[in-house]
Amino acid sequence: MPGFELFGDRERAEVNQVLETGVLMRYGFDGMRNGQWKAKELEKAFSERMQVKHTQLVSSGTAALTVALASAGIGAGDEVIMPTFTFVASFESILALGAVPILVDIDDTLTLNPSAVEEAITSRTKVVMPVHMCGSMADLKALKAICDKYDLLLLEDACQAIGGTFEGKPLGSYGDLGCFSFDYVKTITCGEGGAIISNNENYIKNADYYSDHGHDHVGSDRGAETHPFLGYNYRISELNAAVGCAQIQRLDEFLSIQKKNYTILRSALETASDITFRRVPDGGEESYAFLNFFLPSAEKAKAAHKALGAAGVDACFYWFDNNWHYYKKWEHLTEKKSLGKLPNEVIAQLPDYSRSDFRKSDHWMGRTISCLIKLGWTETEVTQRANTMVEILSTLR
Repeated sequence: MPGFELFGDRERAEVNQVLETGVLMRYGFDGMRNGQWKAKELEKAFSERMQVKHTQLVSSGTAALTVALASAGIGAGDEVIMPTFTFVASFESILALGAVPILVDIDDTLTLNPSAVEEAITSRTKVVMPVHMCGSMADLKALKAICDKYDLLLLEDACQAIGGTFEGKPLGSYGDLGCFSFDYVKTITCGEGGAIISNNENYIKNADYYSDHGHDHVGSDRGAETHPFLGYNYRISELNAAVGCAQIQRLDEFLSIQKKNYTILRSALETASDITFRRVPDGGEESYAFLNFFLPSAEKAKAAHKALGAAGVDACFYWFDNNWHYYKKWEHLTEKKSLGKLPNEVIAQLPDYSRSDFRKSDHWMGRTISCLIKLGWTETEVTQRANTMVEILSTLR
């Protein structure tokens, strides 16, 4: 991770096929395309890879979350349970629909704590949204049991975990809907792009319409299409999809490199005392996009992160102090700041997150360091990195 590290001739060839037609939009212009339909091609390939019936491409991972929620009828006043550790897009997509994000604690998986999820359910709860952060998954079996018990939608945010599996199923395919990001720093990239997957034909049909201003895409005359319902513009372009057509063919290559580099680092760090590793639920295999480990205390984790950076060990993250990924720095959510006014009903229903008690999440995030696994490292570079990390961590005893 990320796929742009190995961008090459395959990607250029796919993009050039689009440029030669001059048709950059995914819908319409049938006669000019010379048979080139890159978005459709990628949707077919992605469905096969994810072992699902349907895929809908959109313009980003954020768009995927928003469109997926809308496709299932989630809107004003509905509550969506999500973790305290994720990317800001999770709650942004919920609020964009007038729904209400309900943050709950994580556990040692660094994802949703099933007990916290069940405690947060109310009569307004409609969706449980586990976010498979840093390449590994939530306890999906427990979460699915909760969703079945309370008749809730299970929507997997797998934007950071493409290639991981749970009980033999690709992450994103276990729940009712799965969402992916293909932005510039994901394991496979379109530059910008996202995808929604599901075995529910109605959800994907809704997503297809909703992501293109509500067009029903019936017939070949775009001007004659009707609008079954309101929609917006979350379309992916043919250029972005073309990059994805090349990258999806290389996913196994990328995952193999990730696992190899991850294994070298982890094997080295297992020799360091006081280091423990994130729990992967039974039946799960992570995508190896990140190596996540715990120090005995927040003080040691902060010191380790600082020391690693000073030694030139880049791409190691201390998420506890991160502006994008942990609730403590989401002041636009905690202070309810928006360019447009949030509906009064949302403001009234939204918990006061400036006063929330998420000490259980702090316990894990305060001690966590996550190391991005790069595709471009040579084996020598990974080994040197591993040795440096062990040496630094061993001095913090």
